[in-house]
Amino acid sequence: MKYVNFSAFAIIASLALSPLQAEMPRQPAPEGSGVYFIEPADGATVQSPFKVSFGLHGMGVAPAGVNKPDTGHHHLLINSPEVDLGMPLAKTDQVRHFGGGQTETMLTLEPGSYTLQLVLGDYAHIPHDPPVVSGTITVTVE
Repeated sequence: MKYVNFSAFAIIASLALSPLQAEMPRQPAPEGSGVYFIEPADGATVQSPFKVSFGLHGMGVAPAGVNKPDTGHHHLLINSPEVDLGMPLAKTDQVRHFGGGQTETMLTLEPGSYTLQLVLGDYAHIPHDPPVVSGTITVTVE
């Protein structure tokens, strides 16, 4: 009976797929489109949980998995995590996904100062080309 080293196989397979991942197709973003915060305002002091509302112009909102031109769904970046805007955004505590097409959330954070930023992702959580990214705002949670 032959044995296969699955760890080695997994490493080789992931290396073989790396070039394909680097060439993932990105959906075009219409010229002039943008994403922004409706609330809270930059510099706001808030009590947790607090409402965060997302704004979008020049595009529409569609849930993850729905491949429709000129649409996407929101991702909220907390405290400027490193993200590759050419790859699907990983779901973490610092990268919140709103794949249901949500345009607002109640955010619970411990007291402190935080930066918030929005990134629009396509049906596969990949930022558009060019990326549709908001400015960064700062909030203080009391």
